[in-house]
Amino acid sequence: MKWNADQLFCFDLPTTPQPEIGKILVSGASGYVGGRLVPELLARGYQVKVMVRADSPEYKERWPEVEVVVADALDKEGLRKALQGIHTAYYLIHSMLLGEKQFELADIQAARNFREAAEENLVSRIIYLGGLGDVNSSLSPHLRSRMQVAEDLRQGVIPVTVLRAAVIIGSGSASYEILKNLVKKFPVYPSPTWARTKCQPISIRDVIKYLVGVLETTKAKGKSYDIGGREILTYQQMMKILANIMGKKRIFIPIPFSTSRFFAYITSLFTPVPARMTMCLMGGCKNEVVCQNNDIEKILPFSQLTYKEAVLRAMTREEQDEIHTRWSDAYPPAHELAMKLNELPKAPGYTSSYSIPTTKNKTSIFKNICKIGGKQGWFNSNLLWRLRGMIDRILMGVGTSRGRRSDSSLRINDVIDFWRVEDLKQNEMLLLRAEMKLPGKAWLKFNIHQQGAKNVLSVSAFFTTRSFFGKVYWYIFLPFHYFIFYDIIHQIEKRS
Repeated sequence: MKWNADQLFCFDLPTTPQPEIGKILVSGASGYVGGRLVPELLARGYQVKVMVRADSPEYKERWPEVEVVVADALDKEGLRKALQGIHTAYYLIHSMLLGEKQFELADIQAARNFREAAEENLVSRIIYLGGLGDVNSSLSPHLRSRMQVAEDLRQGVIPVTVLRAAVIIGSGSASYEILKNLVKKFPVYPSPTWARTKCQPISIRDVIKYLVGVLETTKAKGKSYDIGGREILTYQQMMKILANIMGKKRIFIPIPFSTSRFFAYITSLFTPVPARMTMCLMGGCKNEVVCQNNDIEKILPFSQLTYKEAVLRAMTREEQDEIHTRWSDAYPPAHELAMKLNELPKAPGYTSSYSIPTTKNKTSIFKNICKIGGKQGWFNSNLLWRLRGMIDRILMGVGTSRGRRSDSSLRINDVIDFWRVEDLKQNEMLLLRAEMKLPGKAWLKFNIHQQGAKNVLSVSAFFTTRSFFGKVYWYIFLPFHYFIFYDIIHQIEKRS
């Protein structure tokens, strides 16, 4: 595959590609960073194997040259298979999305399993992307876990290169979307003590360049490096810069206390990023995350982006509708393993279907089906959809504000508000799986089929539950289906 030059970041790296070293494994390839690293490695000629928890045709469509292996870092047997024949393994796995109570134990066990499986397979190197933080201070659970993972990976005989980064800024990154939405939605923002904590944000472009660069120099083997952008800023300064770029006047009112959990929860109600993630990310705001040394610049001397430049590039990608990976690709963490509609042992117990004939062609209809959700909304009853999303957020769910990765295109595993694309057949069918809080499992299917001289556009809701409350839930909302779903397909047909 030929890669578009403006999609690649490593064109000015002062290193030379070394594809002759052998196969490279990228674990966590379905995540935000991993999904950006894979095309860079492919473009530089490397043989790449990606490790995912569940296979999907989407991976082969995105990266036809890669070898896909299904494995879970908590399953040693699967890891042994994934690491066979690997020269260098990127460890980009973390369990932060499980929430504060679970991720630390899961992180340590996963790292230990990975190290042991890598040793069994005689892997030559491991490269790990961790978090910045002063080890002598009281770290947040998130940062402490990142440090512990690095230490555990280094307990073995395999040389481990550790890169420690603070806030990553880029189109689709969780930190960027939190900051952008706070600036956008709060004219007056109470600024707690942690908002004045120093941070050294780094562009996703520079993160990828460092990840590739340390692979291509033996000087980085077995070393640890702090990586950051060109500026040290407070979180409040980062928001002020964003406000200036967006042309918005914002007032920050200092408050003499720090309640990161409360602010994280409130933040989750007004940004696309759910509470479990915001609590982990904002829990680390109390810690100063600044590079303690710049040793990596001696072996990889290139000019990093400033925070403002990183933000402007992220905004440009959004305007061009070219966000290639997003934090929601890996949230919620269990979505890869979720039960598929075609995997149910028997047909869903509750269904409702609505259809209309149309003279419009399939291509035009399908194009408009694929525009639902996100900024465009659901063509009708948007207030009801938003209300349902807000209720979901209050219950610590994903809500509708997750939006979409792209406004104009969809691929399998993409997020659409509180749905995820489970299956997609061009000009025929779009199947969405619900990820909101529900007393059961639900799907929404749009279908186009020919009937005589006309096409038929249909929408079907599927619901399966074992609980009494689940049955009550279905019948309470069933009367609304007629008005909501009939109007959706009428609006799709009208706009086609």
